[in-house]
Amino acid sequence: MTDPLVLRTSVGKHAHVQPLRDGRVRSERVSLEFRDYEPLPKAFRTMVRGDELDVSEMAVVTHLLAHHYGKPITGIAIPLWSRLPHTNLVSPADSSIAGPLDLQGSKVGVRAYAQTSGVWVRGVLQSEYGVDLNSIIWLTMEDAHLEEYDDPAIAVRNQSSSGLRQLMRAGELSAIMGEREVDPSGIRSVIPEAETAAKAWIARTGIYPINHILTVRTPILEAHPWLAQELMEMFDEARRIAEADGAAAPPAYGLEANRRSLQLAFDFSAQQLITPRVYDVSELFHPI
Repeated sequence: MTDPLVLRTSVGKHAHVQPLRDGRVRSERVSLEFRDYEPLPKAFRTMVRGDELDVSEMAVVTHLLAHHYGKPITGIAIPLWSRLPHTNLVSPADSSIAGPLDLQGSKVGVRAYAQTSGVWVRGVLQSEYGVDLNSIIWLTMEDAHLEEYDDPAIAVRNQSSSGLRQLMRAGELSAIMGEREVDPSGIRSVIPEAETAAKAWIARTGIYPINHILTVRTPILEAHPWLAQELMEMFDEARRIAEADGAAAPPAYGLEANRRSLQLAFDFSAQQLITPRVYDVSELFHPI
């Protein structure tokens, strides 16, 4: 028997992948050598800027930009992390902002303009609430994971030492978004009844917004044509075990189950000047 293919791997500590991390799910063909980065987005940057990882969880828009700039990385449609965009845009509890349209002409903060959470939030603001995104100044805290990428003119970099919350409390920002863990104290959602609105949007469109998927270095997939199927089966088994243990079920795995969601994220990215054209999902993902 040949030795298993060892893959340097970084994925988040999600309940539905824990059986892979703790060894309950194994493969005779593949050995996942886990490497942790804190916070997790450091793994995305490592994957697209160097060769220290073979397999990595990846933000959807970062994967899109990696493809745009010719990085040899292929996606596998395994949703690893998601969030409701409607609930992630917040303003101070005592703010005069009554709804999304009140953001026009103001300044809104986000960690990075090309952050996937921001793309989903802005896409919803524009498509569902008629917000003119170009009327807003988008204050960013850092650059994109792709060093080749430059923000559009409507995005400006924070020059102070203050964080997003501090700037919003000081009145410098009307709202902020993109916080991975949203502290509810002193804030409220800009979109009224945000969770209800999000669930209604999902029910109406049939689209569940996906933030993170799995990526693999393309040369490895080309050298081992069986690998994508093996990884899908490993992650799927881990999900089944986790769900049997009581973990919340993630979205369904597989390209066709997630095509419309991924395509909408790519459509929003082009509308928001992140890419110069709309990319088709099939260009970036393995067909499995």
